[in-house]
Amino acid sequence: MNHILSMFAIYIALFLFGMTVMRQGLLHIQGERMKKWLHNTINHPLKGFGVGIIVTAILQSSSAVMIITIGLVSAGFIYFRHSIGIILGANIGTVVTLEILAFDLTWLIFPFLILGVPLLFTKKQVLFCIGCFFFGFSCILIAMHGFETLAYPLSSLTIVYEWLLSTNEYNIVALSAGVILSAIIQSSSAVTAIAMSFMNENLLILTSSILIMLGANLGTCVTAWLASLGGSKEAKLTAYTHIWVNLIGIVLFLPFISLFSAVIEGLAISPSQQLAHAALAFNVISSTIFLPFINHFAVFVQWIHKTSID
Repeated sequence: MNHILSMFAIYIALFLFGMTVMRQGLLHIQGERMKKWLHNTINHPLKGFGVGIIVTAILQSSSAVMIITIGLVSAGFIYFRHSIGIILGANIGTVVTLEILAFDLTWLIFPFLILGVPLLFTKKQVLFCIGCFFFGFSCILIAMHGFETLAYPLSSLTIVYEWLLSTNEYNIVALSAGVILSAIIQSSSAVTAIAMSFMNENLLILTSSILIMLGANLGTCVTAWLASLGGSKEAKLTAYTHIWVNLIGIVLFLPFISLFSAVIEGLAISPSQQLAHAALAFNVISSTIFLPFINHFAVFVQWIHKTSID
């Protein structure tokens, strides 16, 4: 049991390490430019929405984009209201990772390692960043393969088996599992990737996996909240908005979760692709619902947190 849990922890660490290395490679190429771009182009909700999608898709981390956004809001470069568009876009952009991981890309592991490792030892920044991307992405693929190989051994453990049964039977357990795991691991992509692996081994049904994914979206908001501590009033409101967007989206979807699962099942045969499509559909629908009411939503967040902005 200890061996299995240790290997599981190692693969989680490898997944997060790969995400960090890949993200840092991209960030060092365009990091400062992206910050200036955010500052110069976000003066309308639709612009912020588009920027949130693009930047998050590039950095592969909604948490990273939220931290950057909160920093810019705290510094007074972005108004609180304008940050809401970025939040909605970031929720969509982060799904790019899941859509890519839904395909079996294990055959890319060795080619990417062969390409990436030598570039890590180069002194030219562009080549080094490219090496970070290839090496980081190969680490993610290795971790994904590891999750799948450990799925059945983990399910043989009594506590894990009972947990799987409970998530398949009780929606609140699946949702809570996603929130807790994501808050601990600090990566909704990692938690959803784990759910994908268990789905591929027929250990999780689609409905419970979708609920785990929804919970993971909410749990990862902890990162933005921590980043806002000690910041300005507007920075804290931005973090609260990130939480409310995901929480309200979940509440709106819960009554229709069975219907939603049935529709998603018809979009793809592969369990991984089904969950990736579910994540994309949820974030697109919820963000589209919020987008026309950004100004009203900003007033709501200020009212509920009793915070006025001069």
